[in-house]
Amino acid sequence: MKYHPRHLEARLLRYADAFPCVVLTGPRQVGKSTMLRQCLGKRMRSFTFDPVQDLHGEKADPDLFLKNHPPPLILDEIQYAPDLVAAVKRHVDADRAPGQFVLTGSHQWQVIRRLSESLAGRAAILELGGFTLAERMMAPDLAWLPRWLETAVRSADEAADLLDSGAPQAYSPAECIWRGSFPEPAGISLDVVPGWMRGYVTTYVQRDVRLQQEIRDEDQFGRFLALCAALTAQEVNQSQLGRDMGATAPTARRWLDVLKAGGQWIEIPAYSRNLTQRVSRAPKGHFADTGLACHLQRLPSPEAVSGSPGFGALFESFAVTDLLHQCALLDTEPGAHHFRKHSGAEVDLVLEYGGRLFPIEIKASARARPSDAAGIRAFQEALGPRSGDGLVVHAGDTCHRLGARIQAVPLGWRLPGGAGRAQPEIDTRMRPT
Repeated sequence: MKYHPRHLEARLLRYADAFPCVVLTGPRQVGKSTMLRQCLGKRMRSFTFDPVQDLHGEKADPDLFLKNHPPPLILDEIQYAPDLVAAVKRHVDADRAPGQFVLTGSHQWQVIRRLSESLAGRAAILELGGFTLAERMMAPDLAWLPRWLETAVRSADEAADLLDSGAPQAYSPAECIWRGSFPEPAGISLDVVPGWMRGYVTTYVQRDVRLQQEIRDEDQFGRFLALCAALTAQEVNQSQLGRDMGATAPTARRWLDVLKAGGQWIEIPAYSRNLTQRVSRAPKGHFADTGLACHLQRLPSPEAVSGSPGFGALFESFAVTDLLHQCALLDTEPGAHHFRKHSGAEVDLVLEYGGRLFPIEIKASARARPSDAAGIRAFQEALGPRSGDGLVVHAGDTCHRLGARIQAVPLGWRLPGGAGRAQPEIDTRMRPT
């Protein structure tokens, strides 16, 4: 499959030139190893570790492994060689030169816990998600959100004019939702996508979760996974989740944390800072990959997705994850929240950036209407001058104004001039140690 450039590439290279260690996390099969080979394969040797076998002697004697294989190194699936992290720490303490190690892992609960104890202050951490539309179509100008945010902080009028200057990108929302954001299903025929998804679920539940978290009842956890897929784009009620699967609320919370740590579940916290009106404080949950969610909901085709009662929720999760992954192009990533008043007014995504709060509503419709912006207007009234301009992101192909300080824009929208600031070219050749 042809390599698809990723939003994180430039930051990965900058960090590799600035820190002794870079840690790249993310769910299994999102392309971590592929991106590292593409960006750093000429300057770093790579080792991939196995959960059972000690292929390179890294488990028997980690320090000897580093003596036999001096940096620069890519250490892939580092959670399967946990003692090697301490050896890396000892090596880095003796030599703080940048660009020595890149560590990757599919399980954040293992990687981050050990790194927080061992490599604090020595490593930069990056998280890679699935494809955005821009990455899937290899069209950088489809990553419009970072440019809009940077412009909106300076001038609302300039930001509106920027979106007006764009053009739509033809794509099938239903098919993109059904295929999901994993690189492999994006490039294979429709008839074999279900088989790939089935294998992924089996591997995730029976290998990753069982090995890392000692889940005793795999069948019950599998049912919990399917339940979360059906509840994507809803506020998280762990007590209700527990009742629905026949377990306690603490068990539901623990299992949600397992999904979050493995990159399968995203929780957007509620925004309620200094608001006088009563608002919901429950987080909103999104299944991280809509293709996997469709598979778990037993939706066999893109046509089934478009006709499903859950199409709106799936499109919302697809858009939220796409927009959040676009933010990797910004040096400082925005804070993400959602907003809902008990009176019913809500905003799907609120991005905190540059001292402002930008409300974004998501609609699975071909054209946004002024009524779709009711939650945005309620948010702007409640926040006053702290609120920036709002967007209604939709599944259509027209960009238009919905009133003062609110604009409708398609998720698939191209901006002239590319996605953001040009990044300097960085030498990827092998460097002497």
